[in-house]
Amino acid sequence: MFEALTEKLSRVFSRLSGKGMLTEKDVDEALREVRLALLEADVSLKVVKEFIARVRERTLGAEVLRSLSPGQQMIKLVNQELVAVLGGSASYLTPAGRPPSVAMLVGLQGSGKTTTAAKLGLHLRRSGQRPLLVAADTRRPAAIEQLVTLGKQLDIPVYSETPENKPVDICARGLKRAEEVAATWVVLDTQGRLHVDDELMDELSQIRSRLSPSEVLLVVDAMTGQDAVRVAGEFHKRVGLTGVILTKMDGDARGGAALSVRSVTGVPIKFIGVGEKADALEPFHPDRVASRILGMGDMLSLIEKAQQSFDAGKVKEMDRKLRAAKFDLEDLLWQLKEVKKMGPISQLMEMVPGFGGLAKKLNTGEEEGQLKKLEAIIQSMTPSERQSPETIDGSRRRRIARGSGTTPQDVNMVLNQFRQVQKLVKMMPGGKGKLPRGLAARMLPYSK
Repeated sequence: MFEALTEKLSRVFSRLSGKGMLTEKDVDEALREVRLALLEADVSLKVVKEFIARVRERTLGAEVLRSLSPGQQMIKLVNQELVAVLGGSASYLTPAGRPPSVAMLVGLQGSGKTTTAAKLGLHLRRSGQRPLLVAADTRRPAAIEQLVTLGKQLDIPVYSETPENKPVDICARGLKRAEEVAATWVVLDTQGRLHVDDELMDELSQIRSRLSPSEVLLVVDAMTGQDAVRVAGEFHKRVGLTGVILTKMDGDARGGAALSVRSVTGVPIKFIGVGEKADALEPFHPDRVASRILGMGDMLSLIEKAQQSFDAGKVKEMDRKLRAAKFDLEDLLWQLKEVKKMGPISQLMEMVPGFGGLAKKLNTGEEEGQLKKLEAIIQSMTPSERQSPETIDGSRRRRIARGSGTTPQDVNMVLNQFRQVQKLVKMMPGGKGKLPRGLAARMLPYSK
């Protein structure tokens, strides 16, 4: 996410950070590069002009040029202005006064609307809500079947009818079903078109008028750049949006849509899609995204991912075992599986302060491969071997290598690395394997 923009801005600010004093010429040269970086990221020209003007005005003030660290102060101001451009603060779903609340998803074909409906349903359920999905896209072939299948996979109820029925009637009957089953949220997957037209808008207006949704969310592909901003403007003008969901933010999106849509339309971004998995939908936090853009990480999102993925009871047990120096390969295998649930390594590294640039330099595909190899080797061991790896002799190493598709040398390397981890645990304060409370639970599995 924002990879190219982050790299360019990091280069600009690294030069500023080394200066003891900033002149007006330094500021103008830096802002010229920032301007080019934003334009190359496909940010709206109007937004870029306003952004640069505000930053320049504040930077040339006494608070920056007379400070002890003017470069750091300028980065701080850029961060503040980025947060403002992105919306200032997070915008959450607004429930109706009385359940069920209705979230109506709109958008063009190909934006990922049906998949997003299922992701939003999962997000709502994890938030303690009882969602019902309504398959009202009767135009796109297999859209209804797709949502029904996703609902079964995620164990979320789906209301559907035959494609011959009118979408507005399907939505109305879906809302009635939600009342019968005591659902707290209804997510409507409405029809899309290849382009904005009167027929589409009339249909969406009918649904909005009849169901009075508390949320009308535009699902738009972030990879379409400024076209996404134009589409958002059209939908907002003709239907009236309450928010935007940007999909495919994990792909080659340059970030321009995210940096432009709020300023151009006044509509907040509420969620971003960061992957194909059902849980790859994140609430949009302007301050966290601005921090990522400037390469300062996003520890809050990383912590939230860990809380969602890790079982609290198992973490406590792991903490106890580590502090008692009883950590074995069975525990390591569990940690590997839990970390994989949090997402690709490259995404996790972007959230750690200072590691955003490193994530690009490293071959994260190779790192993923090493973790898979490590997991395969451990899974090829018997439970007793995982608990007592010292019992693994030459013949067992060969058997484990055959079972995992690796070599005995690979198995040796894993066992040697694990022994180093065990030594590290025993060398903790006092040499008795006692770790400070809470530290053990935060230890992540090693990789090559």
